[in-house]
Amino acid sequence: MPPLTERAFEELYGHALRPLWAYVRRVIGNAADADEVVQEAFCRVLCADISSLSLDEQRRYVFRVASHVVVDRWRRSKRERSWLRHVEPERAVAPEPPADDLVKVFEMLKPRERALLWLAYVEQDSHEEIATALGVRRSSVKVLLARARARLRDLLTARQTRT
Repeated sequence: MPPLTERAFEELYGHALRPLWAYVRRVIGNAADADEVVQEAFCRVLCADISSLSLDEQRRYVFRVASHVVVDRWRRSKRERSWLRHVEPERAVAPEPPADDLVKVFEMLKPRERALLWLAYVEQDSHEEIATALGVRRSSVKVLLARARARLRDLLTARQTRT
C-alpha cells in the first residue's frame, strides 16, 4: 500500500498537530525541542504505510511515533551525559526553586511520568494505547500510572506544605 496521500496527510496533520505538540511539550519541557520531535514524527509518518487506518488510528500512530522519538532522545541524552562524565568533572548545579504553579510541579516529574499522565488524562488513551506509545507492557501501565499519580500527589503536597 502507498503512504498517505497529500490530502490525507493534511487531514491528519490538522487533526493531530495541536494535541501532539502539547503532549510532547509537556513531556519534554521545552518548546523548541517539542517542535523538533513533532517535525520528526510527522516526517516518519510520511514514509509509513498507514493509509488503511482510520483518522483516529493514524492520530494514535503519530503519537506513538512521537513517543518513540522522545524515548530515543532520552537515551541519546543519557549516553551523552554518561560520556561527558568521563571527559569533564561533574559540576554541581543548584536546583531551580519550584514555582507556585502546577506547570512547574508537572515539570518536576520524570519525563516518562509526564508522558503517562498526559496520555491517560489529557489524551484519554487506553492502557493498551499508552503501552504501545511508550513501548512498555500493557500490564505495566496501571502500576506506572499509579506511581506517577503518587509522585505528582507527593510533589503537590510538598508544595502545599511550603506555602
